[in-house]
Amino acid sequence: MEPTRRELVIQARPVKASPPPPEESPRATFESLGLKPALVEALTTLGYEEPTPIQAAALPPLLAGKDLLGIAATGTGKTAAFALPLLHHLTPGESRPNATSALVLVPTRELAMQVSEAIHRYGQKMGVSVLPIYGGQVIGQQLRVLKRGVDVVVATPGRALDHLRRGTLQLDDVQTVVLDEADEMLDMGFADDLEAILSGTPEDRQTALFSATLPPRIAAIAERHLHEPVRVKIAREKVEQGEMPRVRQTAYVVPRAFKIATLGRLLDVESPTAAIIFCRTRTEVDDLTVSLNGRGWRAHALHGGMTQEQRDRVIKQLKSQGTDLLVATDVAARGLDIPRLSHVVNFDVPNAPEAYVHRIGRTGRAGREGVAITLVEPREHRLLRNIERVTGQRIEVSTVPTVADLREKRQEMLRASLRETLVAGELDRLRGVVEDLASEFDPLDIAAAAVKLLQEAQDEGREEKEEEIPIVAPPAERRERPGKPGAFGAPRGRPERGPKARGGPPSWDITRLWIGAGRRAGMRPADLVGAIAGEAGLDSSRIGAIQIGDSFSLVEVPEPDANRIIAALKETTLRGRKVIVRRDRG
Repeated sequence: MEPTRRELVIQARPVKASPPPPEESPRATFESLGLKPALVEALTTLGYEEPTPIQAAALPPLLAGKDLLGIAATGTGKTAAFALPLLHHLTPGESRPNATSALVLVPTRELAMQVSEAIHRYGQKMGVSVLPIYGGQVIGQQLRVLKRGVDVVVATPGRALDHLRRGTLQLDDVQTVVLDEADEMLDMGFADDLEAILSGTPEDRQTALFSATLPPRIAAIAERHLHEPVRVKIAREKVEQGEMPRVRQTAYVVPRAFKIATLGRLLDVESPTAAIIFCRTRTEVDDLTVSLNGRGWRAHALHGGMTQEQRDRVIKQLKSQGTDLLVATDVAARGLDIPRLSHVVNFDVPNAPEAYVHRIGRTGRAGREGVAITLVEPREHRLLRNIERVTGQRIEVSTVPTVADLREKRQEMLRASLRETLVAGELDRLRGVVEDLASEFDPLDIAAAAVKLLQEAQDEGREEKEEEIPIVAPPAERRERPGKPGAFGAPRGRPERGPKARGGPPSWDITRLWIGAGRRAGMRPADLVGAIAGEAGLDSSRIGAIQIGDSFSLVEVPEPDANRIIAALKETTLRGRKVIVRRDRG
């Protein structure tokens, strides 16, 4: 077996004498990688500063028209790694009716929406049309768009195959096919669907396959469907035990529309000495800085679009307590060391677990305890679990403080300020005012009035409307896959999975669905799990017991989701054919 590049470096290291350290090679930029000017302009507008490792490694071969096998974990920037070359090769508006120029296959409808949105943002200046196709949508809308022709289709395998069989999606003109999270699609039972879809695409297409791991099944697909692919593997940066700083780590699951309000609430409750708030792009940094200053905080931006003089001035202000908050990108904050930093806030979940480790390592130094806060959108919970797996540390998911919590915190701070003033003394010159008022009012009322004035002075300039922020429960966790698993961790030969397989009753009302296909049709638990999770968008851990009979199958699902699941399964195929799906009648 040929050693990897990392292994070669280790083997070539001299035993006695060490050579001088090599000069750091210049970092790649999107422009230097050869992207179309319209794409570079779009990335600059969106505030992206430099390619991630997977982007820097994957873009050159994909731009050169080669096939690619990319091994990289979720959250490393894979979407841009395949979307940018795909758009680079496109000529928008060329697609014939029912045809498409590029097909991206993804395991779930959430990912289909996310990838479609990203491709739309990158290619907006080019006039690129993008259509996400997944279960649960009104199929009439999909048919209307497909009939006109669309540049890029982003689809779950089941729904893509359904359109192929209807003749409403034609792949004869496809130039590029991308399989994103291929291992996930195989785990969900989409292997046969993928084979059927790929066999219907032109031989001379460009194919990119991305997977977090490279099991034999993925290698076999690559062998059959990729032509002399360039292999790119982005290894995780090893996080040694004991390297994590002393940091209290907390996450809050909040809808995107409430993230700024949540951040303001948390800053009020936490009262940091100084904090860095990390964002993904320059644009987010600038927008968030303006919002925070409008809410009464002293915040400054720090990103790669600033001159070195501007950056030095901002850092100096933070060190000298001239500002409370620094809103920054990862690139701009490299090498930053602020001793008074008490908090690190991830306004977005970092793209990679290693970035999370580097970020929170800026607080909790020299024996002091720090605080790391992460705002997680509901669809980002998998990124949070990735971070926990890499670091080996649990991140507590907490509820956003309520308006009552905020008021209690402000009163607590007010009491602390008054106590400090009373202990410091030097109140003689004000006693006369109190004595004059005491002849008319109760002393307690006088003190309360003074406290009210102080509180109003502290709240002056705040734009925050004290409204409750909706509580979002984090999605149910998928079980770990032990040993030699069947579908999603269920041991082979045992059909039960989900809540009952864990030995306890589910925490939600369940109903049982009857599906008109069983063992004779080749039905497996993995087929049902894949269809329900991929087409109906239900988290796999919420699927209950599955029973496969000779001519039918039974599956338990949450009652509130039953109608949506029935509608989605009726629109797709199971084991290559339409089946009857209804509530079980016993």
